[in-house]
Order: sequence, then structure tokens, then C-alpha cells
Amino acid sequence: MFVSFILRKNRGNKEGIAPVYVRFTMNDSRVQLSTEISVDTSKWDPKQQKCIGKSREGQVLNNKILKVKADLYDIYNQLSAVEEDFDISDIKSRMLKVNEGKYIGVISVFDYYLNSMKAKLHKSFSIETYKHYKSSKGSVEEFIKSQYKIKDYPVGKVDYNFLDKFDRYLKSKYKVHQNTAWNYHKHLRRILNLAISLEYIEKNPYGKYKVPQNPTNREFLTLDELRRIEDKLFTLERLNLVKNIFVFACYTGLSYSDSSKLYQRHLAIGKDGNEWLVIDRTKTNNRCRIPLLPKAKEILVSFRDYPSIS
Repeated sequence: MFVSFILRKNRGNKEGIAPVYVRFTMNDSRVQLSTEISVDTSKWDPKQQKCIGKSREGQVLNNKILKVKADLYDIYNQLSAVEEDFDISDIKSRMLKVNEGKYIGVISVFDYYLNSMKAKLHKSFSIETYKHYKSSKGSVEEFIKSQYKIKDYPVGKVDYNFLDKFDRYLKSKYKVHQNTAWNYHKHLRRILNLAISLEYIEKNPYGKYKVPQNPTNREFLTLDELRRIEDKLFTLERLNLVKNIFVFACYTGLSYSDSSKLYQRHLAIGKDGNEWLVIDRTKTNNRCRIPLLPKAKEILVSFRDYPSIS
């Protein structure tokens, strides 16, 4: 494909401002479209196909022209990667944003979801969940660049083959185990469900592609093991801090994200006359009432000087 820019002086106004058109040619077919960019005819160089001079305005216009060119080649590369047969009319349609839903990218939908999550942090989503989805987006983005040599992949083209290649990429590139891969797929499945809600696609390809999850056997700490951890002293204060947070979690059942947001207001006296922790869980937003056991209280008192637990 060949791309060039021309100044349509015949469509200029009395002030000498004329529109710039982009012309692209492919397989002996040619299309000419407006870039919605207008420049001073006296500052246009037809050979270099850009504005001359070093003015701020000229640099901005030239950057816009370069972006149009980059968008065209990005569309061409995407179509080359996912379409067996396409012609110049397909490129034109995408430039005119015709059938935009069909061509919207997976990464674009990820960005939409991440922006939505960011706006709802500490209300509907935790920062940990946001980070997990951001990490998954990065893995999908790297996979698309590695496998298809493009920045984004049309969400309407995601199929069984794409998902299977992504699964193999995770296990070969990152050496992840099955259950870790399952988490990446869980996030991508959610993004594709969002694409359905946004009416970009009609069906989720995960309906056919199943990701198994291996059963796990989680061992519990014995009371003796917990006592040994409690009694362990580290030379680094940072490690002692981590140990105390872990032990506190053992006696309360709170996650780190819940423990880190504890304040004095979360302490309450129950009907039994004992102290309780009353807190809304970060992940579920459900209110929890937890009896404050002696060891947990001892650790909580030691954290009084920390601003996040006071």
C-alpha cells in the first residue's frame, strides 16, 4: 500500500486555508479521503507533503498528518494479520469507522474496562483487582505483538484458535501453571463479556474454549507451626513487620488489603462486652464482625504508631 497527502487548493477559503486529503493506493485501486486537517496554502510543501517552517502550529499539523499515515498502516497490518482476503474498500471502511464494532481491538476494550475500574476504586473495585487486570492486559498485549505483529487485535476476530494460542503463549513464555493460566483467561473472558455488552460481538468464544482448573490441596498451619512463626525474630525490622501482619491475618481471617485499611473506628464493643473488629470487606463489600483475640489485639496495639492502623 502506498500513502500520500495532497492539498486541495480548489477547496480553500478566501484566507488561503485549504484541506489536506490522504490518498492511498493498493492493487491498482485508489481512495482519497479528507483528513479533516486544514493548512495555510503558503506553508504547504507538496514534495515533502507537510507544513514548512518551525512554528508550533505547523508542528501540530504535521504530527496530525503523521498520525493519519500511522493509522492507515496500522489498519493495513491488522487486516493483513486477520483477513484472508481484503481490499482497499475494507481499509476505507475502517478509516471512516464503518462497522467499528467489528474492528474494535481487544486492548481497547481492556482499556475501557480499566478506566471504568479506576473511576470506581475503593468503591466497587480494589486496587489489587485493578492491578491484576492491568497485568493481564499487558500479557495479552505482548501476545498480540509477538504472534500477530500488530498493536491490537479485532475483538470480533477472537476465536478458539486465538485463545488456544494465548494459552500456549502463557505456558511457554511465562512458564505459568494451569491455575495461573486460568486466572489470565478469567480476565480475558470478562473483557469479552464486556465486548458483548457494548455490542461489539454477539458471542463469547470462551463458550467453546474451556480452560480447566486443577484441584488444589491447601494445607493448614498447625498450632505448633503458628507458635514457631510468632516466636521467630528477624534481624530486619521489615521482616518482623511482615511476620506480624501474617500472624494478625491468622487470628482474624482478614486479607492484607483489609488489614491495611484498619482504623480506630473499626474497633467496637460487642454485646458480650468484648472488643470486636467491624469492617466492610474490600472484595465483597460485606460487613464482617470479628472477635478481637488476645494475640491479634497485642499486634494491633503494636501498630498504633503506624498511620494506617490507628
